[in-house]
Amino acid sequence: MSDVRKQGPEELADAKLADIRRAAESWAREAPEKLRDPVRAVCVRLAEMVSDQRHYLAPLPTAQESDRAQMLAILVKKLGNRQAIAGIEGELKALTELELRATGSWSLIPSAQAEWIQTATQFLEERTRALPTGERPDPYWADDVVAGVIASVKAVIGVDELHARTESQFGGRKLPMEQ
Repeated sequence: MSDVRKQGPEELADAKLADIRRAAESWAREAPEKLRDPVRAVCVRLAEMVSDQRHYLAPLPTAQESDRAQMLAILVKKLGNRQAIAGIEGELKALTELELRATGSWSLIPSAQAEWIQTATQFLEERTRALPTGERPDPYWADDVVAGVIASVKAVIGVDELHARTESQFGGRKLPMEQ
Protein backbone atom coordinates (compact mmCIF):
# COMPACT_ATOMS: atom_id res chain seq x y z
CA MET A 1 0.00 0.00 0.00
CA SER A 2 1.32 3.41 -0.94
CA ASP A 3 1.95 6.00 1.78
CA VAL A 4 1.30 9.05 -0.40
CA ARG A 5 -0.11 12.07 1.35
CA LYS A 6 -0.73 15.57 0.18
CA GLN A 7 1.82 18.15 1.32
CA GLY A 8 0.42 21.14 3.14
CA PRO A 9 1.25 24.76 2.27
CA GLU A 10 4.01 24.93 4.92
CA GLU A 11 5.76 21.84 3.53
CA LEU A 12 5.38 23.09 -0.03
CA ALA A 13 6.81 26.49 0.96
CA ASP A 14 9.78 24.74 2.62
CA ALA A 15 10.36 22.70 -0.55
CA LYS A 16 10.15 25.83 -2.76
CA LEU A 17 12.53 27.68 -0.40
CA ALA A 18 15.03 24.81 -0.66
CA ASP A 19 14.71 24.92 -4.47
CA ILE A 20 15.27 28.70 -4.48
CA ARG A 21 18.35 28.28 -2.28
CA ARG A 22 19.72 25.68 -4.69
CA ALA A 23 19.07 28.02 -7.62
CA ALA A 24 20.80 30.88 -5.78
CA GLU A 25 23.80 28.70 -5.03
CA SER A 26 23.96 27.53 -8.62
CA TRP A 27 23.93 31.10 -9.96
CA ALA A 28 26.43 32.19 -7.30
CA ARG A 29 28.83 29.37 -8.25
CA GLU A 30 28.95 30.80 -11.77
CA ALA A 31 30.00 34.25 -10.47
CA PRO A 32 33.46 35.41 -9.43
CA GLU A 33 33.91 34.73 -5.72
CA LYS A 34 33.53 38.38 -4.65
CA LEU A 35 30.18 38.61 -6.48
CA ARG A 36 28.61 35.48 -5.01
CA ASP A 37 26.88 37.15 -2.06
CA PRO A 38 25.43 39.93 -4.24
CA VAL A 39 24.07 37.25 -6.60
CA ARG A 40 22.52 35.35 -3.67
CA ALA A 41 20.94 38.59 -2.40
CA VAL A 42 19.46 39.40 -5.81
CA CYS A 43 18.09 35.86 -6.00
CA VAL A 44 16.37 36.18 -2.62
CA ARG A 45 14.83 39.55 -3.55
CA LEU A 46 13.73 38.33 -6.97
CA ALA A 47 12.20 35.25 -5.35
CA GLU A 48 10.29 37.57 -3.00
CA MET A 49 9.06 39.57 -5.98
CA VAL A 50 7.97 36.55 -7.98
CA SER A 51 6.34 34.92 -4.93
CA ASP A 52 4.51 38.15 -4.16
CA GLN A 53 2.92 38.06 -7.61
CA ARG A 54 0.35 35.61 -6.33
CA HIS A 55 -2.47 37.94 -7.46
CA TYR A 56 -1.03 37.94 -10.98
CA LEU A 57 -0.98 34.16 -11.34
CA ALA A 58 -3.65 32.41 -13.35
CA PRO A 59 -6.37 31.17 -11.02
CA LEU A 60 -6.62 27.52 -10.11
CA PRO A 61 -9.71 25.63 -8.95
CA THR A 62 -10.82 27.01 -5.55
CA ALA A 63 -9.15 24.48 -3.22
CA GLN A 64 -5.88 24.53 -5.16
CA GLU A 65 -5.93 28.33 -5.38
CA SER A 66 -6.32 28.59 -1.62
CA ASP A 67 -3.40 26.20 -1.05
CA ARG A 68 -1.19 28.04 -3.54
CA ALA A 69 -2.00 31.47 -2.05
CA GLN A 70 -1.20 30.12 1.44
CA MET A 71 2.03 28.51 0.25
CA LEU A 72 3.21 31.68 -1.53
CA ALA A 73 2.40 33.87 1.50
CA ILE A 74 4.42 31.49 3.69
CA LEU A 75 7.25 31.45 1.14
CA VAL A 76 7.47 35.27 1.06
CA LYS A 77 7.68 35.29 4.85
CA LYS A 78 10.34 32.54 4.88
CA LEU A 79 12.44 34.39 2.30
CA GLY A 80 12.74 37.24 4.78
CA ASN A 81 13.72 35.18 7.81
CA ARG A 82 17.23 34.96 9.24
CA GLN A 83 17.88 31.47 7.98
CA ALA A 84 17.15 32.44 4.37
CA ILE A 85 19.34 35.55 4.50
CA ALA A 86 22.22 34.27 6.62
CA GLY A 87 25.50 35.61 5.28
CA ILE A 88 23.96 38.06 2.84
CA GLU A 89 22.43 40.57 5.24
CA GLY A 90 24.79 43.36 4.14
CA GLU A 91 23.98 42.84 0.48
CA LEU A 92 20.26 42.78 1.23
CA LYS A 93 20.62 46.01 3.18
CA ALA A 94 22.30 47.59 0.15
CA LEU A 95 19.41 46.40 -2.01
CA THR A 96 16.93 47.79 0.51
CA GLU A 97 18.69 51.13 0.32
CA LEU A 98 17.98 51.03 -3.41
CA GLU A 99 14.29 50.62 -2.53
CA LEU A 100 14.01 47.01 -3.59
CA ARG A 101 11.82 45.75 -0.76
CA ALA A 102 8.77 43.70 -1.64
CA THR A 103 5.70 45.77 -2.45
CA GLY A 104 2.21 44.88 -3.50
CA SER A 105 2.75 46.84 -6.72
CA TRP A 106 4.90 43.99 -8.04
CA SER A 107 1.79 41.96 -8.61
CA LEU A 108 -0.21 44.79 -10.12
CA ILE A 109 2.07 47.11 -12.05
CA PRO A 110 4.32 45.60 -14.74
CA SER A 111 6.46 48.76 -14.83
CA ALA A 112 7.34 48.29 -11.14
CA GLN A 113 8.63 44.81 -11.97
CA ALA A 114 10.67 46.14 -14.90
CA GLU A 115 12.12 48.93 -12.73
CA TRP A 116 13.08 46.39 -10.06
CA ILE A 117 14.79 44.19 -12.62
CA GLN A 118 16.72 47.19 -13.95
CA THR A 119 17.75 48.18 -10.42
CA ALA A 120 18.87 44.61 -9.61
CA THR A 121 20.98 44.64 -12.76
CA GLN A 122 22.49 48.00 -11.81
CA PHE A 123 23.25 46.68 -8.31
CA LEU A 124 25.24 43.77 -9.75
CA GLU A 125 26.97 46.07 -12.24
CA GLU A 126 28.07 48.35 -9.38
CA ARG A 127 29.43 45.37 -7.48
CA THR A 128 31.27 44.27 -10.64
CA ARG A 129 32.89 47.70 -11.11
CA ALA A 130 34.34 47.38 -7.60
CA LEU A 131 36.46 44.43 -8.78
CA PRO A 132 39.89 44.83 -10.38
CA THR A 133 39.58 45.01 -14.17
CA GLY A 134 41.02 41.53 -14.75
CA GLU A 135 38.51 39.88 -12.37
CA ARG A 136 35.36 41.42 -13.87
CA PRO A 137 32.92 39.25 -15.81
CA ASP A 138 31.84 40.33 -19.31
CA PRO A 139 29.79 43.55 -19.67
CA TYR A 140 26.42 41.78 -20.03
CA TRP A 141 27.00 39.42 -17.13
CA ALA A 142 24.59 41.20 -14.75
CA ASP A 143 21.79 41.21 -17.35
CA ASP A 144 22.28 37.49 -17.93
CA VAL A 145 22.34 36.67 -14.21
CA VAL A 146 19.18 38.65 -13.43
CA ALA A 147 17.32 37.16 -16.41
CA GLY A 148 18.48 33.66 -15.48
CA VAL A 149 17.56 34.06 -11.82
CA ILE A 150 14.09 35.29 -12.76
CA ALA A 151 13.56 32.34 -15.09
CA SER A 152 14.82 29.91 -12.44
CA VAL A 153 12.65 31.33 -9.68
CA LYS A 154 9.55 31.45 -11.87
CA ALA A 155 10.12 27.82 -12.81
CA VAL A 156 10.56 26.83 -9.15
CA ILE A 157 7.40 28.67 -8.11
CA GLY A 158 5.46 27.49 -11.15
CA VAL A 159 4.63 30.77 -12.85
CA ASP A 160 3.27 30.23 -16.33
CA GLU A 161 3.80 33.66 -17.92
CA LEU A 162 1.73 33.06 -21.03
CA HIS A 163 -1.23 31.70 -19.08
CA ALA A 164 -0.98 34.49 -16.50
CA ARG A 165 -0.88 37.22 -19.17
CA THR A 166 -3.81 35.65 -21.01
CA GLU A 167 -5.81 35.43 -17.79
CA SER A 168 -5.07 39.03 -16.85
CA GLN A 169 -5.93 40.25 -20.36
CA PHE A 170 -9.16 38.31 -20.76
CA GLY A 171 -10.19 38.15 -17.10
CA GLY A 172 -10.97 34.45 -17.11
CA ARG A 173 -13.43 34.75 -20.01
CA LYS A 174 -13.36 32.08 -22.66
CA LEU A 175 -11.23 33.01 -25.62
CA PRO A 176 -13.08 33.11 -28.96
CA MET A 177 -11.40 29.89 -30.09
CA GLU A 178 -12.46 28.10 -26.87
CA GLN A 179 -16.18 28.86 -27.25
